[in-house]
Amino acid sequence: TALLPPAGVREWRLDMHAKGTLENLALLPCPDAAGALREDEIRVEMRAAGMNFRDVLNALGMYPGEAGPLGGEGAGVVTEVGPGVTDLAPGDRVMGIFSGSFGPVAITDRRVVARVPEGWTFEQAAATPIVFLTAYYAMVDLGGLKAGQSVLVHSAAGGVGMATLQLARHLGAEVFGTASEGKWDTLRSLGLDDEHIASSRTLDFEKRFLDATGGRGMDVVLDSLAREFVDAGLRLLPRGGRFLEMGKTDIRVPEEVAAEY
Repeated sequence: TALLPPAGVREWRLDMHAKGTLENLALLPCPDAAGALREDEIRVEMRAAGMNFRDVLNALGMYPGEAGPLGGEGAGVVTEVGPGVTDLAPGDRVMGIFSGSFGPVAITDRRVVARVPEGWTFEQAAATPIVFLTAYYAMVDLGGLKAGQSVLVHSAAGGVGMATLQLARHLGAEVFGTASEGKWDTLRSLGLDDEHIASSRTLDFEKRFLDATGGRGMDVVLDSLAREFVDAGLRLLPRGGRFLEMGKTDIRVPEEVAAEY
């Protein structure tokens, strides 16, 4: 029942005969991984790859828009560099963004990888890029989060949620998080006390966090919920603020949201 690599082919990756069911997963030849490198590209012998919910949606044919091949991040050892790459060499350990990382060899742009920190395993390195880049983009580039501000992270025990929680605390913000009750111990282990934790399954978080902040609410909300949960999150910005939507099922028009709240 195991998936077997194609015989005699070194460049292959986990892909699909057709989207819609995981039964269609297969290890298929990937000749482009053996192609000549462009100016700023590197070839990497993959040692580990990170799997994201996007990969699951992609495999099931449920991802909105074009998602590309399975596998968006990973870590490995550089085997070749393009003519414009001067700061990496074969043998260097790197981690970062790849298109099609579920295979033994992958090519990527040098600008979207970094060296693996000393002491990290390839598995740790492979699981880091997408969630922390998403968190950084949300909190710093879009949210402009500053020390002393308050931020609500929905689904805070998920991958992006845990990364955002850590980054927001590093930036000096007061962090509130929601998760299903069975995952509250995870949030406690990351430094949140019970006053800063609420359920993501009910709307109780709105009153709970308004009370905890004396009615001030939040400066930034990172949302991944839908429908009435979105409304409750928006009401947690009574002084104005930044509401960042990461979900795909309840996209609203920013101008209408701004007018209503």
